[in-house]
Amino acid sequence: MPAAGKPTGQRPGRLLKRAEFLAVRRGEKRRGRLFLVETLERGDSGAPRVGYTVTKKVGNAVVRNRVRRRLKEAVRVHAASDMVPGNDYVIVGRNDVLAAPFGLLKAELSRRLRGSQ
Repeated sequence: MPAAGKPTGQRPGRLLKRAEFLAVRRGEKRRGRLFLVETLERGDSGAPRVGYTVTKKVGNAVVRNRVRRRLKEAVRVHAASDMVPGNDYVIVGRNDVLAAPFGLLKAELSRRLRGSQ
């Protein structure tokens, strides 16, 4: 990692359209206590893409945005290097993300992205 604290390697793209999120639902699901990771191989060698979902069951908009921001930061600083090129990922956040220490969140996310149980 460079001195500025920014990760090296390929930065993941973003899933933006509903159809892209729905397509990833057909893929593999990796369940965890803090979140669910859905992954789908696109069949190309482009940069990995990631999308974030937090349902209304988690809480109001403020709580949902906090969960989403923690997940995005964990991917940015740590787990982006574990993403496989040519794959799409959807991370469905749960309420436990807010209570978990950030180190545990990064480790769990990295483990789920690699596919380890």
